[in-house]
Amino acid sequence: MSGAGKKVVDVAFKAGKAIDWDGMAKLIVSDEARKEFSTLRRAFDEVNTQLQTKFSQEPEPIDWEYYRKGIGSRLVDIYKQAYDAIYIRAEVKVPQYVDNVTPQYKPKFDALLVELKEAEEKSWKESERLEKEIAEVQELKAKFSTMTADEYFAKHPELKKKFDDEIRNDYWGY
Repeated sequence: MSGAGKKVVDVAFKAGKAIDWDGMAKLIVSDEARKEFSTLRRAFDEVNTQLQTKFSQEPEPIDWEYYRKGIGSRLVDIYKQAYDAIYIRAEVKVPQYVDNVTPQYKPKFDALLVELKEAEEKSWKESERLEKEIAEVQELKAKFSTMTADEYFAKHPELKKKFDDEIRNDYWGY
């Protein structure tokens, strides 16, 4: 197996082990999100399987004679010479990838993670507030059929003051 291929397989294998699929699945609430999540997991598993099967095998040796018959020996000899220089004698150095992009975007990504955590906390607080408001409205709805005006105004004194002012000033809304 080539060095680069082995690295790809190793990284994919480690990434697959590092993902907590069950933990993420527990956080999903809607059916549509569950479908999308299962599609994502299936796609990830397919790609991971392909990487492990394709890159874990040694490539088949090139049948130079087959190509000599079909293309011509002169062109095939040029390709064979270049291939041997790279893979057999290692005369030509294949440059290694140097990651210059990640250091540029790592601080931005970390800042986005912090912003994400803040937005998540704010969202949870807003969700709790809305849950309380929903409970109050449901309670009000249940009591509404038997509630008197005095009970309603006890809960909403600003409305009582507004109505009292309108009555005192002889304003009847028309």
